[in-house]
This record gives sequence, C-alpha cells and structure tokens, in this order.
Amino acid sequence: MSIKAQPATEGRVGGARCAPGVLLLLAPLFLIACHRQPAAPSAADFPAAQRPVAPLSQSSVSEEQSRDLAGEAEAVMAFSDVGPGMTVADIGAGEGYYTIRLARKVGAKGRVLAEDIVAAARDALAQRVEREQLDNVSVKLGEEDNPELPVNSFNRVFMVNMYHEIRQPYAFLWHLRPSLVQGGQVVVVDAERPVSEHGIPPRLLICEFAAVGYRRTLFRELPESDAYMVMFQPVGERPAPQQISPCRERTPGGTL
Repeated sequence: MSIKAQPATEGRVGGARCAPGVLLLLAPLFLIACHRQPAAPSAADFPAAQRPVAPLSQSSVSEEQSRDLAGEAEAVMAFSDVGPGMTVADIGAGEGYYTIRLARKVGAKGRVLAEDIVAAARDALAQRVEREQLDNVSVKLGEEDNPELPVNSFNRVFMVNMYHEIRQPYAFLWHLRPSLVQGGQVVVVDAERPVSEHGIPPRLLICEFAAVGYRRTLFRELPESDAYMVMFQPVGERPAPQQISPCRERTPGGTL
C-alpha cells in the first residue's frame, strides 16, 4: 500500500474529494469527516538537511567481483542477521549488487523488494532479475522523499552507499518507519568521509536517524575499506514533522 501526499487543502472521505470550493454545499456530518482526514505531510513540511547532498551515482556490475573479494555483502548480511524466509527491501538498489545476494540469502520462501528512483536503473535491474530468474524479487520505482513501501512488511530495509544522496532525509526516514514489522530494522552502509565526497560521518548519520525516532542497535566498521554499517530500530511514536530538529554536519563528538 502506498502513502500518497495530498495537498494541504484537500482530503478524501469515502472516495469523495473534500475541496474548499465544495465544503459549503455539504452536510455538517460530512464536513466533520473531512476535518478528520488530515493531509499526509509533504517534503516541505519537514526540515531540510543542514548539510550537502551528494549527487546520484551508480555502481557498476563490473565492480561486483572486487566487492565480493572484500567480503562486503556477506559481512553485512551476517551482521544484520538476514536469513531464509525474511522479507527485505533494497533501497537505491542500482544495478542490483545487494538485491541479487539478498535474494539468495532469504531463499525461495523469502521476498526482496528492490527500489530505485532512477527509471533507467529500475528497468535495467528488472531485466537482470528476469534474466537470473529470481522469482522472489520485485522491482519498483521510488520517490526522492518517500520510499512508498507497503506498511508492516519488512524485517530489514537496506540502504547501501546511498543515504548521503537523499535530498530530504527527514521526510524519507519518517515515511520509511511504518514499513517495518515489529522488531524490523534499517541497515545503512556508508563511507566515513564528508558528504561532498560520497560518504557521511557516522555521528551525523546517527543524529539524523535519532531525530526521526530511530535507536541505533549496531555499529560495525567493514573490512578492507573506509565503509561502516549501522542498524537502526524505530522507538516510540513518530515525531510530528515540526518537532524534528535537523542535525548539522559538524555534529558534537562522543562515543559511537
């Protein structure tokens, strides 16, 4: 089920549109119902990222052998306890490095949803999934500020080498939360370097997740690189967009 943002002056009740120009003609009971249907927040309702946002990049299939030699995907899947029968999402899937390996790990009884916001990347990955006959994988096009994932569906949501490219991180993380099942977690893999250099300092990443009500459950440095992985679990209620305090690139120090 997708979450679709509606304009702030409109809503829907029983399939009917509640528009300002029509409200005076409606019965009082219907007017009350309209007021009970607040519009879903849009990206403009959330604070902007107080840091640079890296441009989109795509990894190449030709890089996959070197990544396998470094043991990246196997280490990440082991640390995040991915196993047979799980339902996982691969956000910013690109050409499918993690998608393919996650599909093998969760097995025939598991499911993988691979998503990218670039239509050409989505199409290329869909062709690869069909070519490799991965019947447990679905591919979809996402949005920059909202992954539009089905609610209460995923044991793990992977965001690998792409978080620093999200233009509206607070909106994105806010919309992401309902997609996790009880005990589900988000797995982020990124590089410990400035955002302008296609990475993000770990403390800044952890601060941005915490601002939207996620608790860090694991931090690991990955071998053979400057990469690291962090796992997050949502706690409590989602904050209202106006309650979110943005983090700055120079986040105060402290232990991870």
